[in-house]
Amino acid sequence: MTRSEASKQQRRTQEQRSSEMRTRLLDATIDCLVEFGYAGTTTPRVAERAGVTRGAQVHHFGSKTDLVVAAISHLAQLRAETAMREMSKVQGGGDPVGAALDFLWELHQGPLFIATAELWVAGRTDPVLASAMEKVEPFVNNAVLMAVARFVPDEMRRKEARDFIYTAMDALRGILVSNFIDPDSERAHRRWRRASVHLREVAGAALAARPLLEQPAAE
Repeated sequence: MTRSEASKQQRRTQEQRSSEMRTRLLDATIDCLVEFGYAGTTTPRVAERAGVTRGAQVHHFGSKTDLVVAAISHLAQLRAETAMREMSKVQGGGDPVGAALDFLWELHQGPLFIATAELWVAGRTDPVLASAMEKVEPFVNNAVLMAVARFVPDEMRRKEARDFIYTAMDALRGILVSNFIDPDSERAHRRWRRASVHLREVAGAALAARPLLEQPAAE
């Protein structure tokens, strides 16, 4: 191996180590958001959770804001990847609307949603966080829409399907956030099933109205 090749290999290894260190810190940030909330997520806690020194943490992210803003992008990527991965596990069958609603429920379970909700709330009074979240949410929502599109009946046009999914997500997220104050997963699921009944009615009304909307005007 030439000296140049050895230097390139060493540099790549250093870059890989640096990337792995950043990922460990960002994953630890998400863990801390879930366990301690945004207010309790401190740089010392993140460094400890990641198993790195404070010096290493400061080298990569000089402040809590730097760390959390980077974690927002990292979290968005994980959320989008989860949406596409979970999509393949759901079987639409003869009830595509039900499959879409079940998919949304599963997608919003677990730590990724909790960490996201923490950042939504923190962004209310922190314009830097709000700006960072505003930039990534369309990316995540597009991934969800792409995943859910395969379950929505072909008769529903793109805008109708998008509006339906956004309405469903708004309802689901409201249920889950309100459940934070007195966690009860079964109660939250009951409330979602109740909301799903009404959401099915919305989808049915959209399907029923479509043929009327598409009738040609009388000459």
